[in-house]
This record gives sequence, structure tokens and C-alpha cells, in this order.
Amino acid sequence: MERELALELVRVTELAALAAAPWMGRGDKNSADGAATEAMRAMFDTVSIRGTVVIGEGEMDEAPMLYIGEEVGSMQGHEVDVAVDPLEGTEIVAKGLNNAMSVLAVAGKGQLLHAPDMYMEKLAVGPALAGKLSLNDPVRTTVEKAALALGKPISDLTVVILDRERHADKIQELRSTGVRIKFLSDGDVAGAIAPAFPEAGIDLYLGSGGAPEGVLAAAALKCLGGEIQGKLMPDDDEQFQRCISMGLDDPYKLLTVDDMVGTDDVIFAATGVTPGEFLGGVRYTEGQRAETHSIVMRAKTRTVRFVRSLHYLPNKPLLR
Repeated sequence: MERELALELVRVTELAALAAAPWMGRGDKNSADGAATEAMRAMFDTVSIRGTVVIGEGEMDEAPMLYIGEEVGSMQGHEVDVAVDPLEGTEIVAKGLNNAMSVLAVAGKGQLLHAPDMYMEKLAVGPALAGKLSLNDPVRTTVEKAALALGKPISDLTVVILDRERHADKIQELRSTGVRIKFLSDGDVAGAIAPAFPEAGIDLYLGSGGAPEGVLAAAALKCLGGEIQGKLMPDDDEQFQRCISMGLDDPYKLLTVDDMVGTDDVIFAATGVTPGEFLGGVRYTEGQRAETHSIVMRAKTRTVRFVRSLHYLPNKPLLR
């Protein structure tokens, strides 16, 4: 993929974030998501790729745009797989909370895992713990190994996990080890990426969340030198067969970063909608302008760019 593509892609997440931001705190997650999706889809038409959505807003009969299998881009340039979440954290925006983002990842055709819409058990870490832990280990063993590898007491570790009833047993296990726990209300992608940013103060991410979000996090962590491991969690035969139909011969296989995003180049871009661990949110300024904070990364070069942009809103015709 051409390196210039990275900045083209960040313009896509910027527009989606700008479209979602006016819905912050208004209690209407569907309108926020719809605005972000519409803006992202429109902006993709300006990007020089021949893209196919492999992770998106749902199946063709469930989503009007950015559905799985939809072709996006100008139909010029490289043939690529595209994974998107126009608004990661719809509830976050509706409630005016932190860590909502517009997110996408692009890789060569056939590289991204066609992750079905179901839960995935995950373990995500930053570069310091990459290759040193296993999702197959009990929680206590994972915590002990992490503390040893980082050279600090278990009581100084911080683990992030989604605040969900399904995590009650895991949370109890974590508490018994003495680690600090930081709960996420939503924002699965941001939570899994956070351990790769020292300023976030997070050592590891544990728990189950969406499988598509796991692939997006894998794209970011591949660029950052971190690691995510995952296991799909089909809860009935229909979901099991769904995995098989999407090319997963063993739905219960331990999935690595390379299983999720391939071994070639991948680009990840995200723009904050509300403030988070490593991105600021959309901020409105004087003169009909808005400020955005984005990150764009490429696995091939391991270059990480933080992009601060000031947008003159009357010149954004794609914003409805």
C-alpha cells in the first residue's frame, strides 16, 4: 500500500467524528451512529482504493451502507480489505462519556479476518508484554507473569475490563490478586489499545467483547508492537456454523494478531469523538471551526502519527 494512503484514511475518520460529535450527550445513539456512518461512507469515495468491507455495520439486509461485502473507495489503486466502526461507543456519545472514536483499518485483500458478530475472549498488551502471556492461562497466572515481566508488584498493575455482568467471576479473580481495575462502560477498541500507550497507565486488557472490535484492535496493536490474543465465543449452533461459513475451520482456535490482520502491511486510523486515553475529542472553537485529534499508524514502518486538525465547518459539504 502507498504511504500517502494513511493521510487519506485519517480524513475519513475525521469526517465521521465530526458528524457524530453534535449528538454528544443527547441520548440518541442511533442518530449519532447514523450520522457517522453516512459521513464515513461518503468520504470513502474520495480515497484511492478498491476496497471491500469485511467488517462493517452488518449484513447487506441489515445495514444501508458500510455493510459487509460493500465496495468502497474510488475504485482506483490497491485492492484492499476494509474494517470500519464509524462510531465505536454509540452509548458513550449518547451519554456524553469518554473514549468514543471513529475507527478503521485497511489491509491487503484477504488479510483481515472476517470476524462474525459475536463475542471474543481477549487478552491485549503493549510491547513490553508482547509474547510473554497466554490467553489460555488462568487469570492469576496471567497477572503474576505480567508483574514478573514488568518488574513491579502485582498491586501496581492496572487491568482494564468492560463493566459487564458476564465478567463478574473474572473481576472477582482479579480482585483476589490485588491488581487495580479500571472499568470501561463501553469502548472495546480503545480499551484493548490502551496498554500500548504508556501515558494511559494500563498494563493489560482482559475480558470478552465484540469480535469485529478485536480485529480493529489487532490492526492498531500490530502497528504499535503490542499484542492481542482472542478466542471466538459462539453461543449456539447457528453462530458456530456462521464461523465455519466465514472460513474459520476451528471456531475455538486461539487467534493471534497475524490470524486477525494478516502478515502484510496494515494501516489503522482513528479520530476521537469524545476525550479518551490517548485521543482528544471533537472540540468546537470560534469562527465555525472544530478541532479533531486523530492517530494514524502503519505496521510496515511502525510510524505513529498524531494529527491535530482545525476544520472550517461551512466548507464540509459532506456533513449533513
